[in-house]
Amino acid sequence: MLYGVGLGPGDPELVTVKTARLIGEADVIAYHAARHGRSIARSIALPYMREGQIEELLRYPLTTETTDHPGGYQGALDDFYVECAARLAAHLDAGRMVVVLSEGDPLFYGSYMHMHKRLAHRYPTEVVPGVTSVSAASAVLGRPLVERDEVLTVLPGTLPGEVLAERLRTTDSAVVMKLGRTFTKVRDAFAEAGRLDDAWYVERATMGGQRVAPLKDVDPVGVPYFSLALLASPAERAFVPKAMPATAAGEVVVIGLGPAGRAWLTPEAQDALAAATDIVGYGPYVDRVEPNACQHRHRTDNRVEAERARHALELAASGRRVAVVSSGDPGVFAMASAVLEAAADFPDVPVRVVPGLTAAQAVAAKAGAPLGHDYCVISLSDILKPWEVVAERLSAAARADLVLAIYNPASRSRTWQLPAARDLLLKHRDPATPVIIGRAVGGPAESVTVTTLGELDPTLVDMRCLLIVGSSTTRVTPAGTVYTPRRYP
Repeated sequence: MLYGVGLGPGDPELVTVKTARLIGEADVIAYHAARHGRSIARSIALPYMREGQIEELLRYPLTTETTDHPGGYQGALDDFYVECAARLAAHLDAGRMVVVLSEGDPLFYGSYMHMHKRLAHRYPTEVVPGVTSVSAASAVLGRPLVERDEVLTVLPGTLPGEVLAERLRTTDSAVVMKLGRTFTKVRDAFAEAGRLDDAWYVERATMGGQRVAPLKDVDPVGVPYFSLALLASPAERAFVPKAMPATAAGEVVVIGLGPAGRAWLTPEAQDALAAATDIVGYGPYVDRVEPNACQHRHRTDNRVEAERARHALELAASGRRVAVVSSGDPGVFAMASAVLEAAADFPDVPVRVVPGLTAAQAVAAKAGAPLGHDYCVISLSDILKPWEVVAERLSAAARADLVLAIYNPASRSRTWQLPAARDLLLKHRDPATPVIIGRAVGGPAESVTVTTLGELDPTLVDMRCLLIVGSSTTRVTPAGTVYTPRRYP
């Protein structure tokens, strides 16, 4: 018996009960793979396989590259399918139960169909359907594909751009499969059809590397084959009721995102972000929040804190649940104070603050424990306070022998402040005092450098850096770990 079984979009828990049973009962498990031999289908089915089964790896001779086969690309594939069918037929002739794995649904752009066309008329055959990537993408977006009398059009990204644009222009909802190298052409077709602003990008739906983003914001570099573009049902926007009456007050939650990605985000912050109807914040911070098609995103410039806070409160006053996002902790040189200050004009709007890991904590942890004793936190920015105040506080902290965590040490327009701060500190500190420069901690470009106050090079410091200047008791181990003892002499 020959079975073509659908494994669903990638999550092994989305394999149907019947497919799981057949995989476990099979004598032969067959699956396709590119020339590297790694099969996503096999990885999905692995929890249901058992020892002793015969595995047939059906390795494609080529994927997108050229070939010198007399029949060209299609001729090479046709010969490959004939060979694969012959290998499976040998097992079927021997009386074995053969299960051919197929990601998604076997007869929806599936590799299995090429075996089906060559073997189903010769042997007893059954096809077991699976959840398609189209359904998975709609589910992870939380948006319906079609409603009432709407038309859904499924298109391969390999079509000519003008054909894609025409089809997108005349349908209600659409899914464009097989992105990868076709991505730029597909995105241009959405733009030509006037549908780009409504389109979403879904990559590896339900799998470990799942990614969701507005199609217009996706960088073409690195877009994989296992991705698609989706236009959801237009009725979704027309008929979804408001979450709250327009007259009811919502709330503002000021959320700390931590210093970098999701790993630094607290569970409380994750829950608050998921419950929000609107995300408000400085553009790069908003971009760090995983897109949700049910949310509205409001990206603003970095120097409009007061306007941003008022906008968030106005949204909440109209019944929205608003998340104002900040890097690190929102109460440390961030948006919490700006929102609370503006909230005086919105007495009926509740405001709460959800803490986050600070940049000082992140850099300190990467270096060791330099904040192990008393320390202070200070910003070198003189945009919101006079430099005279900054200088006075630096000198006072240095005289008090406090460890300093220095935020906003430099920027393209503020280049003299850090050398001036270093000179002030050297009036009270030994030049051998340890200094830690933490840059982009938690991200792919992270670096942590340990130097001394006397050798600190301000040209190595920018706005993505945080400095920690040790006290007289701060130590550096031979391994380069920095710590400040809890006991003070």
